[in-house]
Amino acid sequence: MPTRPVAAVLAAVGVAAGVLVGRPGLESVAGCGMSGDFYPSQTAKDWVSYADHVVVASPTREQETNRRNYSKGAIAYAMDRLVSFRTDSRLWSRTSPRHAIGSDFDVVAPGWEVYRSSGTRVAQMATDAPRLQVGHTYLLALRWREGAWVVLGEGGAVPFDDHTGDQGEWCGRVLSKEDVAEGERFSRHADHSMEKALLGQNEQAVQRALDGASRD
Repeated sequence: MPTRPVAAVLAAVGVAAGVLVGRPGLESVAGCGMSGDFYPSQTAKDWVSYADHVVVASPTREQETNRRNYSKGAIAYAMDRLVSFRTDSRLWSRTSPRHAIGSDFDVVAPGWEVYRSSGTRVAQMATDAPRLQVGHTYLLALRWREGAWVVLGEGGAVPFDDHTGDQGEWCGRVLSKEDVAEGERFSRHADHSMEKALLGQNEQAVQRALDGASRD
Protein backbone atom coordinates (compact mmCIF):
# COMPACT_ATOMS: atom_id res chain seq x y z
CA MET A 1 0.00 0.00 0.00
CA PRO A 2 1.49 3.41 -0.94
CA THR A 3 2.47 5.47 2.07
CA ARG A 4 1.31 8.91 0.94
CA PRO A 5 -1.51 10.29 -1.22
CA VAL A 6 0.60 11.27 -4.24
CA ALA A 7 2.17 7.82 -4.36
CA ALA A 8 -1.33 6.39 -4.10
CA VAL A 9 -2.75 8.33 -7.02
CA LEU A 10 0.23 7.48 -9.24
CA ALA A 11 -0.13 3.84 -8.30
CA ALA A 12 -3.79 4.06 -9.33
CA VAL A 13 -2.85 5.30 -12.81
CA GLY A 14 -0.12 2.71 -13.25
CA VAL A 15 3.01 4.78 -12.56
CA ALA A 16 4.03 3.06 -9.33
CA ALA A 17 4.27 -0.36 -10.91
CA GLY A 18 7.70 -1.32 -9.60
CA VAL A 19 9.02 -1.76 -13.16
CA LEU A 20 10.18 0.31 -16.09
CA VAL A 21 6.86 0.99 -17.77
CA GLY A 22 6.34 1.74 -21.45
CA ARG A 23 6.18 5.52 -21.20
CA PRO A 24 9.75 6.98 -21.13
CA GLY A 25 10.72 8.55 -17.85
CA LEU A 26 8.49 6.56 -15.52
CA GLU A 27 11.16 4.45 -13.88
CA SER A 28 9.61 2.98 -10.77
CA VAL A 29 10.71 1.38 -7.53
CA ALA A 30 8.14 1.97 -4.76
CA GLY A 31 6.82 5.04 -6.55
CA CYS A 32 9.33 6.21 -9.13
CA GLY A 33 13.12 6.24 -9.16
CA MET A 34 15.70 5.10 -6.67
CA SER A 35 15.74 6.21 -3.07
CA GLY A 36 18.49 8.60 -2.02
CA ASP A 37 17.31 10.56 1.01
CA PHE A 38 20.03 12.49 2.80
CA TYR A 39 17.98 13.27 5.95
CA PRO A 40 14.53 12.59 7.47
CA SER A 41 12.13 14.71 5.43
CA GLN A 42 8.50 13.70 5.93
CA THR A 43 7.10 15.80 8.76
CA ALA A 44 7.19 19.44 9.82
CA LYS A 45 9.38 18.33 12.73
CA ASP A 46 11.83 16.77 10.27
CA TRP A 47 11.98 20.00 8.31
CA VAL A 48 12.73 22.25 11.29
CA SER A 49 15.19 19.70 12.70
CA TYR A 50 17.31 19.16 9.57
CA ALA A 51 16.71 21.99 7.07
CA ASP A 52 18.43 25.36 6.95
CA HIS A 53 15.67 27.05 4.95
CA VAL A 54 12.21 26.32 3.59
CA VAL A 55 11.48 28.22 0.39
CA VAL A 56 8.99 28.51 -2.42
CA ALA A 57 11.11 28.39 -5.58
CA SER A 58 10.79 28.01 -9.35
CA PRO A 59 13.35 26.44 -11.71
CA THR A 60 14.58 28.88 -14.34
CA ARG A 61 17.01 26.70 -16.31
CA GLU A 62 18.89 23.41 -16.21
CA GLN A 63 22.09 21.97 -17.60
CA GLU A 64 23.63 18.53 -17.72
CA THR A 65 26.23 17.67 -15.09
CA ASN A 66 28.05 14.68 -13.61
CA ARG A 67 28.10 12.59 -16.79
CA ARG A 68 29.02 8.92 -16.22
CA ASN A 69 30.07 6.74 -19.17
CA TYR A 70 29.63 2.95 -19.03
CA SER A 71 31.69 0.54 -21.13
CA LYS A 72 29.26 -2.37 -20.68
CA GLY A 73 25.56 -2.92 -20.24
CA ALA A 74 22.41 -1.50 -21.77
CA ILE A 75 23.13 2.06 -20.60
CA ALA A 76 25.82 3.93 -22.55
CA TYR A 77 25.95 6.93 -20.22
CA ALA A 78 23.96 8.82 -17.62
CA MET A 79 24.02 12.34 -16.25
CA ASP A 80 22.41 14.49 -13.57
CA ARG A 81 20.85 17.93 -14.05
CA LEU A 82 22.03 21.11 -12.36
CA VAL A 83 18.74 22.98 -11.87
CA SER A 84 18.87 26.72 -11.21
CA PHE A 85 16.04 28.09 -9.05
CA ARG A 86 14.61 31.53 -8.42
CA THR A 87 13.71 32.04 -4.75
CA ASP A 88 10.10 33.25 -4.81
CA SER A 89 9.75 33.46 -1.03
CA ARG A 90 11.55 32.26 2.09
CA LEU A 91 9.05 30.85 4.58
CA TRP A 92 11.33 29.63 7.37
CA SER A 93 15.00 29.59 8.36
CA ARG A 94 16.74 28.05 11.34
CA THR A 95 18.17 30.48 13.88
CA SER A 96 21.74 29.85 12.71
CA PRO A 97 21.61 28.42 9.18
CA ARG A 98 24.72 26.73 7.80
CA HIS A 99 24.56 29.05 4.79
CA ALA A 100 22.43 32.01 3.71
CA ILE A 101 19.95 31.45 0.89
CA GLY A 102 20.09 33.96 -1.94
CA SER A 103 17.66 35.16 -4.60
CA ASP A 104 18.71 32.18 -6.69
CA PHE A 105 20.41 28.86 -6.05
CA ASP A 106 21.27 25.53 -7.70
CA VAL A 107 20.29 21.96 -6.86
CA VAL A 108 21.52 18.75 -8.47
CA ALA A 109 18.47 16.75 -9.58
CA PRO A 110 17.87 13.43 -11.36
CA GLY A 111 18.87 13.60 -15.00
CA TRP A 112 18.91 11.10 -17.87
CA GLU A 113 20.06 7.65 -18.89
CA VAL A 114 20.89 6.97 -22.55
CA TYR A 115 20.51 3.45 -23.97
CA ARG A 116 23.47 2.10 -25.91
CA SER A 117 21.56 0.32 -28.68
CA SER A 118 18.94 2.93 -29.55
CA GLY A 119 20.26 6.20 -28.17
CA THR A 120 16.92 6.65 -26.40
CA ARG A 121 17.15 9.08 -23.49
CA VAL A 122 15.08 8.14 -20.44
CA ALA A 123 14.34 10.53 -17.59
CA GLN A 124 15.52 9.48 -14.14
CA MET A 125 13.33 10.13 -11.12
CA ALA A 126 13.69 10.61 -7.40
CA THR A 127 11.61 8.25 -5.25
CA ASP A 128 8.06 9.51 -4.61
CA ALA A 129 9.10 13.09 -5.35
CA PRO A 130 9.03 15.83 -7.98
CA ARG A 131 11.69 15.68 -10.69
CA LEU A 132 12.12 19.49 -10.41
CA GLN A 133 11.33 20.83 -13.86
CA VAL A 134 11.27 24.27 -15.45
CA GLY A 135 7.75 25.67 -15.71
CA HIS A 136 6.67 24.58 -12.24
CA THR A 137 6.92 25.84 -8.66
CA TYR A 138 7.98 23.87 -5.58
CA LEU A 139 8.08 24.05 -1.81
CA LEU A 140 11.57 22.91 -0.80
CA ALA A 141 13.21 22.07 2.53
CA LEU A 142 16.89 22.79 1.84
CA ARG A 143 20.09 22.01 3.72
CA TRP A 144 23.64 23.16 3.00
CA ARG A 145 25.69 19.98 2.63
CA GLU A 146 29.28 19.68 1.46
CA GLY A 147 29.26 23.07 -0.21
CA ALA A 148 25.95 22.76 -2.05
CA TRP A 149 22.21 22.94 -1.48
CA VAL A 150 20.34 19.63 -1.22
CA VAL A 151 16.68 18.85 -0.67
CA LEU A 152 16.37 16.93 2.62
CA GLY A 153 14.83 13.90 0.93
CA GLU A 154 11.82 12.81 -1.08
CA GLY A 155 9.46 14.37 1.47
CA GLY A 156 11.30 17.70 1.33
CA ALA A 157 9.99 18.69 -2.11
CA VAL A 158 6.27 19.39 -2.55
CA PRO A 159 4.61 20.50 -5.82
CA PHE A 160 3.43 24.08 -5.34
CA ASP A 161 2.08 25.41 -8.66
CA ASP A 162 -0.18 28.45 -8.19
CA HIS A 163 1.16 28.51 -4.61
CA THR A 164 -1.05 25.54 -3.79
CA GLY A 165 0.23 22.46 -1.97
CA ASP A 166 0.33 19.19 -3.97
CA GLN A 167 -0.52 20.86 -7.26
CA GLY A 168 1.99 20.60 -10.09
CA GLU A 169 4.81 18.32 -11.27
CA TRP A 170 5.37 15.09 -9.38
CA CYS A 171 7.38 12.14 -10.69
CA GLY A 172 7.45 13.77 -14.11
CA ARG A 173 3.67 14.08 -14.34
CA VAL A 174 1.42 17.05 -13.66
CA LEU A 175 -1.21 16.47 -10.96
CA SER A 176 -3.94 18.71 -9.61
CA LYS A 177 -4.80 18.94 -5.93
CA GLU A 178 -7.98 17.02 -6.79
CA ASP A 179 -5.87 14.16 -8.17
CA VAL A 180 -3.92 14.03 -4.93
CA ALA A 181 -7.09 14.26 -2.83
CA GLU A 182 -8.31 11.16 -4.64
CA GLY A 183 -5.11 9.42 -3.60
CA GLU A 184 -5.92 10.04 0.05
CA ARG A 185 -8.53 7.29 -0.17
CA PHE A 186 -5.68 4.80 -0.56
CA SER A 187 -2.99 6.35 1.64
CA ARG A 188 -2.28 5.42 5.23
CA HIS A 189 -4.23 7.27 7.91
CA ALA A 190 -1.08 7.47 10.05
CA ASP A 191 0.61 9.56 7.35
CA HIS A 192 1.86 12.82 8.94
CA SER A 193 3.89 14.02 5.96
CA MET A 194 4.01 17.65 4.93
CA GLU A 195 2.78 16.54 1.52
CA LYS A 196 -0.50 15.33 3.02
CA ALA A 197 -0.82 18.17 5.53
CA LEU A 198 -0.42 20.85 2.86
CA LEU A 199 -2.89 19.48 0.32
CA GLY A 200 -4.59 22.53 -1.21
CA GLN A 201 -2.91 24.87 1.30
CA ASN A 202 -0.86 28.05 0.78
CA GLU A 203 2.28 29.61 2.26
CA GLN A 204 0.54 30.66 5.47
CA ALA A 205 -0.32 27.03 6.23
CA VAL A 206 3.33 26.08 5.70
CA GLN A 207 4.49 28.75 8.12
CA ARG A 208 1.93 27.70 10.75
CA ALA A 209 3.05 24.07 10.50
CA LEU A 210 6.74 24.95 10.80
CA ASP A 211 6.19 27.44 13.63
CA GLY A 212 4.21 24.81 15.52
CA ALA A 213 6.92 22.19 14.99
CA SER A 214 9.57 24.65 16.17
CA ARG A 215 7.73 25.09 19.47
CA ASP A 216 7.29 21.36 20.11
